[in-house]
Amino acid sequence: MAAAASSIVFDDIFTINAIDKEGKKFDRVSRLYAHSKNYEMDLTLDYNVELFPLQDEDSFALALASSLARGGAPAGSNAADGNEDAADDKERDVWRPDGKGRRGLEDDYDYVMYGKVGRDRSCFDVLLTEFQRTAYASFGGLLMSLTGSFRHLTSIVLGDPVYLLVRK
Repeated sequence: MAAAASSIVFDDIFTINAIDKEGKKFDRVSRLYAHSKNYEMDLTLDYNVELFPLQDEDSFALALASSLARGGAPAGSNAADGNEDAADDKERDVWRPDGKGRRGLEDDYDYVMYGKVGRDRSCFDVLLTEFQRTAYASFGGLLMSLTGSFRHLTSIVLGDPVYLLVRK
């Protein structure tokens, strides 16, 4: 997992087990099923195949972040204090398609989506004798579910905005 000062709330390396195993429903979207190497997590993810083509057995790094700012949210960026420098810092941290502003985590990844953690589910796994948690997120209709030990998902909070970052 990432350090506490980072905006990354989860990261791991996944290997794809299957793509579209229930059949392809949309032309530009596929659903992948993957398993992580480090934390034994299961991932189901909808993604745009034109922007980020993947194949069975491919491995990729996936990170979930609360912000694209490097090192977490900028300290002292409260514009209500009347401090214009703080407002300027906040503006530079916003990702902008015109390339202006401070560069963030998106520069280190090939595919980025923004969404919201929609719901989660916890249950006790008798075979593993530990609590399993599934976190669900929606990225403008593209869905993700991430299932595994609750220990690795404690920083993912229901209702919070989240960035999904992927690189090969």
